[in-house]
Amino acid sequence: MENEAWATSSNSPGTLTGTEASKRLAAARAGDTEAFGLLIEPHRHEILTHCYRMLGSLHDAEDLVQETLLRAWRKLDTFEERAPLRSWLYRIATNACLDALDRRPRRTLPVKLSDPADPYAPLQPPITEPIWLEPFPDQLIAPIEGTPEAHYEAFESITLAFLTALQLLPPRQRSALILCDVLDCSAGEVAGTLGISPSAVNSLLHRARSTLKRHYTSAKPGPKLLTQPDEKIKLLLERYRRAWEEANIDELISLLKEDATFPMPPLPSWYQGRTAIRAFILQTSLAGEANRRWQLLPLHANAAPGFAFYQLTNDRGSYIAFAIQVLTVQGDLLSDVTTFGDTSLFPYFGLPLSLDQRSSM
Repeated sequence: MENEAWATSSNSPGTLTGTEASKRLAAARAGDTEAFGLLIEPHRHEILTHCYRMLGSLHDAEDLVQETLLRAWRKLDTFEERAPLRSWLYRIATNACLDALDRRPRRTLPVKLSDPADPYAPLQPPITEPIWLEPFPDQLIAPIEGTPEAHYEAFESITLAFLTALQLLPPRQRSALILCDVLDCSAGEVAGTLGISPSAVNSLLHRARSTLKRHYTSAKPGPKLLTQPDEKIKLLLERYRRAWEEANIDELISLLKEDATFPMPPLPSWYQGRTAIRAFILQTSLAGEANRRWQLLPLHANAAPGFAFYQLTNDRGSYIAFAIQVLTVQGDLLSDVTTFGDTSLFPYFGLPLSLDQRSSM
């Protein structure tokens, strides 16, 4: 049975109220796929965001949204109009994610997998198995309604630091924590979703919160969530962009904290500290004549600023997609620079796979 408490707490648009919504539901039940699409579309972004929190992968989250919609279509006759479509979809999406997690390894970042590497040692080969967290474009995060605190917490729960800790939790603990602490559902509501008792939900929550407390420190009031960066941070980001494009290694390193981290999935090697990062960059990305080797376009991912990196081709005719970089700002400097070397992510950010050299200058 649908949970009405969860239903009444929803501020999401597109809930099944009114004559038009009921007509669409009836049409969808009669086999009208267009009507079904109109019912589902208002919830797509929040279901995608939920699946991403569960799985840590944008590609996997997209797959699970499709799986959720397929299950919803097949089970539409079981939906009861006493509650919004939203709660029913969250139930389906959560259980689809749990099924997927039974078959997939947990995601992480290199800083949680090994010690920092020696910048003068050979790079370890990339790990291509699906074990790495992936970035999530801020423009795909579901719109947040409610208080500024609710807005802040929703964005905090999408940061790389939170997601890295979240992936340490077993799947059912993870789902209970996301539903209760991120989506503000009650233990009774989550019990209905997971098919267990409220006391079992509370037990999952206790263990999940204990683990999270050991592995995650809230961003308040530390690293800023940069949905609206101030002028000082904008200047920092502009200096960082110019340093890369002009191959100014001294300026680039000066913008990092002394103990900054520099991971690069799918490479397991990562570096820590200004000295190590400088040595690595000078031997690789900025080796030789590197002025204008890179072109950077700004973006926002995981409630943080970042850049899309484009590399100049050998014939100097164009720049081609290279990597997505997500930055963590702490105070006036960068405390972490995570570079995701997966160009298949570019379309999710609305970015082209190449830039004409003349138009990029």
